[in-house]
Amino acid sequence: MTSFEEAETEETVTCLHLTFYHPGQDEKMMFRCLNFCKREQVRADDTAKFGRDSSVCRYNLVDTRVSRIQFSLQFYRKLHTLEYGFEIKNLSKKTKLTVNQTELGHLNKIDLPWKCIICFGDYQILAEIQEGESVDYFETHLHLAEAPILQERCLPCLPSLQPIPENGISPSFFLSQGKSPTEIDENEL
Repeated sequence: MTSFEEAETEETVTCLHLTFYHPGQDEKMMFRCLNFCKREQVRADDTAKFGRDSSVCRYNLVDTRVSRIQFSLQFYRKLHTLEYGFEIKNLSKKTKLTVNQTELGHLNKIDLPWKCIICFGDYQILAEIQEGESVDYFETHLHLAEAPILQERCLPCLPSLQPIPENGISPSFFLSQGKSPTEIDENEL
């Protein structure tokens, strides 16, 4: 047998892709402590913490408006399956965290959807899970967005930024026609 035949079977690794955006990122450089160059291994039993306290958080955000520990991500195996996932927990006492449409208060936690947008303050983070088989560790791969994530991507699970009137006609329809919407009594229809 050759060494190739005796080598252990290579397993795929779950990778969490995180794309960061903040409107002041060019001036304030709050992402300067994050490693955007390569994938980073995290032990499966470690909790990946994000915040401004570099002695506690693995992912440091250099911003006084960010909590010492803003949120954490915990890797786990789903019960009675071979699937893996992440649980996100808001650790900030002052700032709410939003995962798609779900608002998390202090110490609230939920399963991280396979693709979602995490928001707190002016921060937007697109999280995408690439599935793998490894039980010992997972990887993170950080990216920096040039444009706002909420405007750049149209995810069906995000709330509409403009209310829809009861008649179902969007105000932008009237504006594109050069008219302004007028209120009509339902009896006049």
